[in-house]
Amino acid sequence: MKAIADTMGVSRSHLMERMKPQTKLVPCRYNKADDAWLLLTRHTGKRPQLAHEDKVVTLRSNLRWCSDGFEISCWNGQVVRVAFALDCCDREIISHVATTGGITGEMVRDLMIESVEARFGPIARLPHAVEWFSDNGSCYTATETISFAKDMGFISCFTPVRSPQSNGMAEAFVKTFKRDYV
Repeated sequence: MKAIADTMGVSRSHLMERMKPQTKLVPCRYNKADDAWLLLTRHTGKRPQLAHEDKVVTLRSNLRWCSDGFEISCWNGQVVRVAFALDCCDREIISHVATTGGITGEMVRDLMIESVEARFGPIARLPHAVEWFSDNGSCYTATETISFAKDMGFISCFTPVRSPQSNGMAEAFVKTFKRDYV
């Protein structure tokens, strides 16, 4: 054994350990009695699917609003991020928020409040359901934002990119704004 170990340049004890039958150690999960109320629920990655009836045309104002965001690079190197709400019937910008930081869920909730107040005055709940179209951005799909929108009377619709039901009106506004003003 010594000659083999010297030839391979390893210790004899290492060779002896390698010759023993290997037993696999099964890792055991760490559990405590208090884990049930300390641990967060497992994230499945699934969001509730909201059906869309494939209707793109809106015949009256205040039935469907869409929202999106965009960035404007300034000459001084700063980036201004803007989120807006647009009425899908008359294509009027109802409200907007802007920041040099990131658009947060709280800012989107403020945008919803400002939009409701601009169209209906200071009320706590919409007089009728209004569809709120947006993309799948984290500020729109945050749990707090979805529940806040539901409490206000909005129907949240998250549209896939480049689909017939996409948030095309908001994205068209972004392209026009950047082309004409930025």
